[in-house]
Amino acid sequence: MLVERNVQVKNVEVVGEAYDIAAYYLKKSGAIEDVPMIHDRLLEIIYTMFSAGERNKLLLANKAIGKLERRRQIHIA
Repeated sequence: MLVERNVQVKNVEVVGEAYDIAAYYLKKSGAIEDVPMIHDRLLEIIYTMFSAGERNKLLLANKAIGKLERRRQIHIA
C-alpha cells in the first residue's frame, strides 16, 4: 500500500511541476494572464498527455506550451 501512495504522490508532482513550468513561461510571454488562478485548459492539456503515458515534466510542459500557443494563433488569425 505504501508503494502505491508514493507512486500517486510522484504522479501528482510531475503534473504539478510541468504545469508550473508551462504556466511560468506562458505568463512571462503574455500568452496567458498573470493571475494566481489555475489555467484550466493548460492543466487539461498536461493531464491528458500524462494520462497517455508521458512522464517527463519538461516534455509535458513544452508540448503543452506548443499546443496552447498554436490554439491561440488559430483564434487570433
